[in-house]
Amino acid sequence: MTLPYDLGPGGAAFLTLALFLSAIVRGYSGFGFSALVIVSASLVTSPLKVVATVMICEFLMTFQQLRGIWTSIHWRRVRWLMLGAMPGVAIGLWALTGVGVDTVRLIMAVYVLAMCAALWAGMRFSHPSGNAAHGVTGLVSGIANATGVGGLPVAVFFSAQPISAAAFRATLIAYFAFLDLWTAPLMGWYGLVSRDTFVGAVLALPVILLGNWLGARHFLAANPQDFRRFVILLLAGLSFAAIARTLAFG
Repeated sequence: MTLPYDLGPGGAAFLTLALFLSAIVRGYSGFGFSALVIVSASLVTSPLKVVATVMICEFLMTFQQLRGIWTSIHWRRVRWLMLGAMPGVAIGLWALTGVGVDTVRLIMAVYVLAMCAALWAGMRFSHPSGNAAHGVTGLVSGIANATGVGGLPVAVFFSAQPISAAAFRATLIAYFAFLDLWTAPLMGWYGLVSRDTFVGAVLALPVILLGNWLGARHFLAANPQDFRRFVILLLAGLSFAAIARTLAFG
């Protein structure tokens, strides 16, 4: 069988492992899946080829978790984030189609590093942010979601606010579902959805559902702060690897 995304056996094995570990991270923390997978994929193929597949995977994992998170979702936050994200996605996709793959890889890696630094710094607001701040964050998130890493600005934004861990995780997961439902058709319009998109999603399904379930069951018996540091360091390491690969082979 011809593997999707022009992958060889080694690249396919690497990406499968990345999907599994990223799904565990997502099941545990509610975010990080898209960034981890896409930065990992950039080491073995064009990251643009996998973005639409990652969005399908995100939606499927949300459906898997929906019953357990429903009562913890802050719907006001979701609504205002989406109001900003809807034009943001269109802006991001318009900009994305005008640059090359290597440029996308480099911009994405630097962006993820910046988000990691913000997460590590642990910004804090003394009061919950209002609707306008959520809308602006959604705009930034939508632009970033053109490369599949739209969750990180929202994770940073939530981390800086007094919000419970349950609401943090549930609201992020719900927002991702709406964001990806909006983004996927626009990606199709720009020619970024192909047969490989759906073949890759089908092949990834058992891997991501297992990883997501293990993460949600607290498979990694770690302190939440320790696990958070692990996620940030892993993202940063993959970003440095992507930058090195672009500079060496781009």
